[in-house]
Amino acid sequence: MERKDAPEPSRTQALQRNVGCFIYPFFAIHMLAFGASGFFLAYGQGHADLAFLYLHGGIAIVVYIAFYLTIFGREQVQWMLINAALGIFGIYAQVGWILARFGRRIDDYPWYVHVVPFLYYVLYTFLLRQFLIDATRSRDNPRRRSIVDTAYVLVSVFVYGLMLWRTQASR
Repeated sequence: MERKDAPEPSRTQALQRNVGCFIYPFFAIHMLAFGASGFFLAYGQGHADLAFLYLHGGIAIVVYIAFYLTIFGREQVQWMLINAALGIFGIYAQVGWILARFGRRIDDYPWYVHVVPFLYYVLYTFLLRQFLIDATRSRDNPRRRSIVDTAYVLVSVFVYGLMLWRTQASR
């Protein structure tokens, strides 16, 4: 039986319900392809032209952000900023760890080459957090969501710290 006094779902909530599980696999695969190509353009042999790197990655990043705002809403996109703050630590650790596998160091590249791969990292971790919120059914349960958010931050810091420690130890 439906409650008469229940508030109407917001446009964002209705959209989230309607798209269901399609969003996560679609964006994960799509962003993995564009993110990997951006990564290889930035760090591959014979560095790509910086303008091409920014155009290739930048256009897609702007489109993803527009979709994120439409699908997840402003509050969730603001949480992406928390991921970005976490990401400074995580990106440095993970990109450094990946580059070390190829005998390279993150410091071998100027900061502006890292912009596109770093932004993809922020977008991907945002998607991961959204998936965890939905997979644990925490979106509309503040107590459970607080636990998921705290666990997400703690596990992230642990994993990034371990990767950074291992990368530093292998130098």
